Parts: sequence; structure tokens; C-alpha cells
Amino acid sequence: MDGVLNVLKPPGMTSHDVVAYLRRLLRERRVGHTGTLDPGAAGVLPVCLGRATRLAEYLAEAGKAYRAEVTFGIATDTLDAYGTETERRPVPELRAGDLLAVLPRFQGEIWQTPPMYSAVKVGGRRLYELARAGQEVERAPRQVTIHRLSLVAFRPGEFPVARLDVVCSKGTYIRTLAADLGAALGVPAHLSHLVRTGSGPFTLETAVTLEELAAHGAEPYLVPPARALAHLPRLILRDPRAARAVAHGRAPRLPRGWTPPDPGRPFAVLGPEEELLAVASLGTRGEVRLLKVLVGE
Repeated sequence: MDGVLNVLKPPGMTSHDVVAYLRRLLRERRVGHTGTLDPGAAGVLPVCLGRATRLAEYLAEAGKAYRAEVTFGIATDTLDAYGTETERRPVPELRAGDLLAVLPRFQGEIWQTPPMYSAVKVGGRRLYELARAGQEVERAPRQVTIHRLSLVAFRPGEFPVARLDVVCSKGTYIRTLAADLGAALGVPAHLSHLVRTGSGPFTLETAVTLEELAAHGAEPYLVPPARALAHLPRLILRDPRAARAVAHGRAPRLPRGWTPPDPGRPFAVLGPEEELLAVASLGTRGEVRLLKVLVGE
């Protein structure tokens, strides 16, 4: 089996738990996810099978979409609902208009400090390991991009709750976004619920549950590698000889009229039937470099 499963991860399982479960269920050694989803979160988790595991890095680079619930007036050490409460302060005066006024500050390119409870490494150790040992260390801010941030619903009260839709780049911490929104409003806040609604071409509407996979197997739900990389530019080789050359590791010539992406940006190389042959990029002199060859193995 070579392809990608759009798995609906349930809350309570780690992304690694899902991979381990599918290895046992499908009796497939080569299984890997394409971007960690927090244990308490649910939603879209693309999982690669077989030779498609070699594409995980390109799928992980794709943009993400989330439906996030933020509760104001309560802060936790993990910035989400699964941590220890560190502050509780009723904020009945907070209104939807206050939140709408600060949302524009968090759109576009912004800087985020990774939370202590995260897998980021500092000094060779995971931050969550240090946090569990009671240590807090300096973390370098990282630049991420929030493409869209919109308020879906707002429930006022002593501890107001907002539901937000977020479309963002890889590496964005929605937990950090929730806490930073609270800081901008001068109140404690944490991420009380999270669903990933999209990852690259994969959406919540087409995600498959673990129960469905257990009942029917992977074949009915397997997404071909070419479709899984639909977010990349595509070079289609109509000549079977050119496709066979790629299968043997020889870089193709660029056809006339095809507009190549910028040097260094990956693109998908497809065969006559629009099957994925390889992932390639252009060098600084315009030469084609094969990064991963998916056929001929």
C-alpha cells in the first residue's frame, strides 16, 4: 500500500499512538504521520503508508486550518485544557467587540514563543521534558504566518468563550495564539478545545475514523501520492520515455511553455497517467534536481 490516509484523530491519542495502531491494524511497517497534533486535539492527521512515507516532509510543509475554542479568565501551565490551572480571574466585562479589535494584530507574519510543553529542543532536550522537571528556559521566538483569523462565535459570562477559525503556516502553536490573545486583552486565557479542520489538500469532511479503517481496511480510503501533493506545482511528462528516465534517476528536461517555480521550491513530477514519479526542485542555474524518486524502487 502506497498512499496517504486522511485520518480523523480522536482526542486522547497522540499522533504516535495513531501511527502505532495503524502499523498493527494494517500490518504495514512503513507508516508515518505528517505533523504532530496535540493529544487533546482532534481532527485531520494525514498518515503516509509504504513508499509515500518518503513524502511526509512535503505534506508537513502544507498550510493548516483549525477551529479553536478559547476560554478567557483562566490560564494553565500548558496553555490548554489539559494542564494545571495557574490563574483564575472572572472577566464578565469582556465582549466580542474587544476581541475583534485585537484580532488584526495576529494576522499576517507574527512572532510566537514556543510553549514550554512542546517538542521543541533546547540544549538537546525537549521542552516538555524540562517543563515536567519543573524547569523553565529561554525560548527563541519563531516567525509564523496567520493567513486568516476570524471569530465564529462568542459566549459572554464570567469566563467568556470564543470560537475562532484559524488558517496558518506550519509550526503555528494555536495554544500560544490563545494565550497571546488573552495577553493582548489583559486577561488570562487558554485553548479549551481544538479541531484541525484541514492540512494541505486534506479536510475534515473527507477524514476517516479509526473504526472505519478497522472495519474496511485502508484501500477504500487511500489517497494516491500525486493527489496528496496537490498543493505543489506539477510537471507532467507525457512522453513515456521521459517518465522511464525519471524512474531510473535521470532528471527530466523542462518542456517549453512550462513555468517553473522558484529555485529550491519543490514540485511534483508526474507521468503520462498523472501518477507521481518524483519530487524535484530547480538549482540556482535552472537545472532540475530530483529530490525523491517514487518509482523504480
